[in-house]
Amino acid sequence: MVRCFLIHTVCPVSALGSGESRVLYSRVFGPDEAAWSDRDRGLGPEERRLLQKEKISVVARQVRSAVSLSREASGRLTVETVSGEEALALQEADGGVARLRAGDPFSEETSALWLAVQSLGFALVCEPHENLLLAEGTLQNLTRHCLETLHLLGPGSEVLLRSHRIDALLSRLLPHGQLLFLNHRFAHSLEKDVAAYAAK
Repeated sequence: MVRCFLIHTVCPVSALGSGESRVLYSRVFGPDEAAWSDRDRGLGPEERRLLQKEKISVVARQVRSAVSLSREASGRLTVETVSGEEALALQEADGGVARLRAGDPFSEETSALWLAVQSLGFALVCEPHENLLLAEGTLQNLTRHCLETLHLLGPGSEVLLRSHRIDALLSRLLPHGQLLFLNHRFAHSLEKDVAAYAAK
């Protein structure tokens, strides 16, 4: 099962310090860890929300660190593309997997799969037994749909104002955090559903 999906910045933003990342969108699947862990059982709803927000921020910082390390090691410069060139930007995207130790930030070990498209990072946090190849394909599919239907690379793109569209994509491509094995016919059907929703 996928623990969470997030979209965040991977390049410096003027309002943030170096090494920080701004989470633009996040969605957590499954039960809230704070509800059943002994240490956090006494927390109120607001404290649980803040704890969950901090866990998401930790993932974003770790992914941002992995992206900058990967980009430094490859020596490639990121080339800015404009709206309409999403497929090219996705082909040029950096990607990888980061292992998140138990307790940092989740109670058990998890894997964070990430794709960095220009200044945006897309990440899926999966449980340790999850099929990482299937998760990678799902992440690429989600990223492609987000870039194409929401025009996230265009000027003035507001991810926060389009969160309902991202929720709709997730409900079709990653229902309740479950990775789907897709055959060609089912994938084509999903593509038509997503295109119909995007046209609204």
